[in-house]
Amino acid sequence: MNWYAVDVTAEAAAREAVEYALMEAGALGTEERDAAGGGFVDVAGYFETEPQVEAVRAALLEALTIYGLASSDVRALSLREVEGRDWLAEWKRNWKPAEVGRFVVAPPWSEVPEGGGRVVIRVEPGMAFGTGTHETTRLCLAAIEKHFGGGSLLDVGTGTGVLAIAAAKLHPAARVEACDTDPLAVSVAEANARLNGVAERIAFRVGSVEETTASADLVCANLTADVILPLLPALLGATCGRLVLSGVLTTQAEAVCARLVGLGAAGYELTRDGEWVAITV
Repeated sequence: MNWYAVDVTAEAAAREAVEYALMEAGALGTEERDAAGGGFVDVAGYFETEPQVEAVRAALLEALTIYGLASSDVRALSLREVEGRDWLAEWKRNWKPAEVGRFVVAPPWSEVPEGGGRVVIRVEPGMAFGTGTHETTRLCLAAIEKHFGGGSLLDVGTGTGVLAIAAAKLHPAARVEACDTDPLAVSVAEANARLNGVAERIAFRVGSVEETTASADLVCANLTADVILPLLPALLGATCGRLVLSGVLTTQAEAVCARLVGLGAAGYELTRDGEWVAITV
């Protein structure tokens, strides 16, 4: 069958934003092609059906805004048809599991054995944001391993459900709740929970955190800074132990921390992975 590829040339610093945008636009996977040189990168996103270029362009602009980058950081965008290549099979063969402490996030087809103290989380890539490979997800998984000893966990903005599944597999008796404002993300998370055999241990719902949300020992909010800031009062109100805020760029951390202080947060710690930080309150 024929595939469609969207090729994007961008500033090297915008590589993650471009990959994120292509996945959000419906790409089944991305790859960094030959280096463009001069501080630029070429990223290709592969689509099963022909994508609308304007829709991809809109996703790119939104992603650049989220990452705090300028629209000029993307220099070129083009669409091409890829003939006679089983790209998806090649991509599956080359997919590498993401390891974070005891957690291993792997696709269903990856031969990663359980046991040895490892907690294997199976996730179908390319269906929603949060496949375990991104820094924001890794920061949250590390926080769960460090701070979650059982009890209750609330995953706000669950995406593919990775964090909720991790908590449910780490402590089978825990009360785990997960929510997302995107109904598609919730259905994907539920499917991944069934894939991991923990669907009965997680309460999924469409929505967000609010005043009536039951409090949890650990609340994880892997969102973006612009979404986190207005939600902070409700997130703090739903936390009776620790709150983990992720999806925050290093350039945005000061603003989030200032808001926390203004709301009376007793203290917080920052952990960093690349250009991203997680704030644990």
